[in-house]
Amino acid sequence: MARRTTQPPLPEDFEENILDIDVGDEMRSSFLEYAYSVIYSRALPDARDGLKPVQRRILHTMNEMGLRPDRGHVKSARVVGEVMGRLHPHGDGAIYDALVRLAQPWSMRLPMIDGHGNFGSPDDSPAAMRYTECRMAPAALAMTASIDEDTVDFRPNYDSRELEPSVLPAAIPNLVVNGTTGIAVGMATNMAPHNLIEVVQALRHLIKHPSADTEALMRFIPGPDLPTGGKIVGLEGIKDAYETGRGTFKMRATARIENITPRRKGIVVTELPYGVGTEKIVERIKTLVQGKKLQGISDIKDLTDRDHGLRLVIEVKNGFHPEALLEQLYKQTPLEDSFGINNVTLVDGQPRTLGLKQLLEVFLEHRFEVVRRRSQFRRNKAADRLHLVDGLLLAILDIDEVIQVIRSSDNAPAARTRLMDIFDLTEIQADYILDMPLRRLTKFSRIELEKEQEDLKRTIEELDAILGDREVLRSVVSDELGEVAKTYGTPRRTVLLEASGAQSTAVTAPLEVADDPCWIYLSSTGLLARSADDSTPGSGGGRARHDVVVSAVRGTARGEIGVVTTRGRLIKLSVLELPSLPATANEPHLAGGLPLTEFLELAKGESVLCLAALSTEGAGIALGTKQGIVKRVNPEVLTRDEWEIIALKDGDEVVGAVQLRTGSEHLCFVTSDAQLLHFPADGVRPQGRTGGGIAGVRISSGARVTWFGAVDPDESVLVTSSGTASSLPGTENGSVKVTGFEHYPSKGRGTGGVRCHRFLKGEDTLIFAWAGDAPARASASSGAPIDLPGYDDRRDGSGVAATQPIAACAGPVGVRVSGPEVVGG
Repeated sequence: MARRTTQPPLPEDFEENILDIDVGDEMRSSFLEYAYSVIYSRALPDARDGLKPVQRRILHTMNEMGLRPDRGHVKSARVVGEVMGRLHPHGDGAIYDALVRLAQPWSMRLPMIDGHGNFGSPDDSPAAMRYTECRMAPAALAMTASIDEDTVDFRPNYDSRELEPSVLPAAIPNLVVNGTTGIAVGMATNMAPHNLIEVVQALRHLIKHPSADTEALMRFIPGPDLPTGGKIVGLEGIKDAYETGRGTFKMRATARIENITPRRKGIVVTELPYGVGTEKIVERIKTLVQGKKLQGISDIKDLTDRDHGLRLVIEVKNGFHPEALLEQLYKQTPLEDSFGINNVTLVDGQPRTLGLKQLLEVFLEHRFEVVRRRSQFRRNKAADRLHLVDGLLLAILDIDEVIQVIRSSDNAPAARTRLMDIFDLTEIQADYILDMPLRRLTKFSRIELEKEQEDLKRTIEELDAILGDREVLRSVVSDELGEVAKTYGTPRRTVLLEASGAQSTAVTAPLEVADDPCWIYLSSTGLLARSADDSTPGSGGGRARHDVVVSAVRGTARGEIGVVTTRGRLIKLSVLELPSLPATANEPHLAGGLPLTEFLELAKGESVLCLAALSTEGAGIALGTKQGIVKRVNPEVLTRDEWEIIALKDGDEVVGAVQLRTGSEHLCFVTSDAQLLHFPADGVRPQGRTGGGIAGVRISSGARVTWFGAVDPDESVLVTSSGTASSLPGTENGSVKVTGFEHYPSKGRGTGGVRCHRFLKGEDTLIFAWAGDAPARASASSGAPIDLPGYDDRRDGSGVAATQPIAACAGPVGVRVSGPEVVGG
């Protein structure tokens, strides 16, 4: 039987207070409060440091815990507990998810946390936080640097018991470099990652040229640089996003055709689109094969491991063309995916959609404010210390009287008062003298104090210059950004292709392709392509839309060519596998080319120098090494897929190679200490492929060969760029000079040559050199064109500052250099 309960009686003084409210109004009010909380406290990043509140709290907490890169890892659960208990009043799952993402190299272009343990994969979730460990990554130090120097404002935490930063100092443009994604109420953000070096170059250009437009900035930032590499197809959507903050581009996996077995070919995928995992690809392919919507696949294997990285092997049945099958995979699977850019971020607490220039401007203004506040803090601290040092010096000059005054005083307050009256000291100085230990009364202490006084005055003067002159402040920010790029910058991973690169390059069958003559091109960013016919390329009078052609060779569509690498290897390459450029391309720019890594297996640190025609005719191939060795190789074609054409010594490598037509060309060396030597090629006796070459140029101690090639002394120009040997390759703009080659006399082989470039103050090496037919054209590592200065008739003159680092130079396609069979850079 259920127990019957009764309500207790109400007190006599109880009064009912019932409020009548409108349910609609209450729902609207509650929903607005919830939306406000999601937008401003959870989902959208701040445009200044590019962090959401939970990410900012994680980095700040780890900084206060002292979890620096030079210290051991700690349990992730410990960090999550500190963040949740002190700053972030939400569940531990949300905090740990944010921490994990900050540590994943496939999610972040520049990870902020160094994780130890299972932090997941693009397909799998990470282990529980009690099993993983973490600490700050080196880049996180730059995000939190000088936070204790009053550089940013602090606000109360959720219970007003502690303070947390409203924004981090952020020496790294984190929002543009790492991108972000978030879904709020009524709005969302999705920002693509970029290359740090390119972003810093654009920021420094914007500091010097505040009125620069988006097109000018895109010369430094041609497009996103995704953590997983791959290719971006179509640049129009990127330009729209940089202009308006909204745009779409296509991401494509990096795949190549390989011989899986002696009788079967396969498609090997080595890079996937951003945010796509291998399991998603495998599941989609299996569904298509089972539904008979995709034919020609016999098996699919995921051979990914820690040593070799991503490797997804798709075996192709006999009788099917891998090229055509790969095109079907791009169309029907996530091997090709789209990325929608939506640059929604918080600016002054309000959500706004920003273009590229606005994003960079907001970050720069933040850095100007951080450096200004930091300088003011350091100036005040130095002034306070100088005030105490001045008082100590006054006391040491008449220390006997100071001691007498102190000894004759009744107590400390009386001694303080008498010291202030007699020596004209402030209360702070008098207290400091009273607390001074006796060991400071030595002769050496006075010398140290006088030196410290001079250093403090000099420091205050430098800080006053920063605080008083806006241009000095901008220069300091620019220099600090340059240091950030040198310290944390990495080479570009993603290849950019114009829209024509999206067109199918598959062929139906090799026999259906006529063995017509054609040209094969190699670009400065490593793109390979062939022309549709044998028409002579344009003279190169105009500027290419993207990239420059550094090597070109004439061949046939069903023939083979060779590529020469830095390890002295000659590797055969089938022309039929290369994508075909439109027949109307008067000036090849390889927008429809594919990376050479899709056709060749190169060792770590090995790169391709030039293309070569496989023929027993001609004068052979000339090679120059880093240690100054020159060699001419007799024409010889073996039945193997690759063979060595020079025997290299330990520590040596090939820096330049060119195929000779007549043997009467001039061979040229340019060394890192700015020495140039050129001599007739017929002065080098040809050797067999097993020979090690002979002395080409005499190199001084500590120097090396920067460039080697063949030139026509009467029609060529020399491009040199100087810098510092300690800088990270590809980060220093350098001082560039362009000089007519006729100013450099020919010398005998094995000599030291003549000086070709004079170093400016602070420079100690040539970071780039090239010689070839005029007009010379230069490009950056991204393929964007770089304007070169005018001619300098001084043979050993110094250069002028470049706008960005030069990665490659090339002359017009279709003219001299190595005769009509091999042309280009």
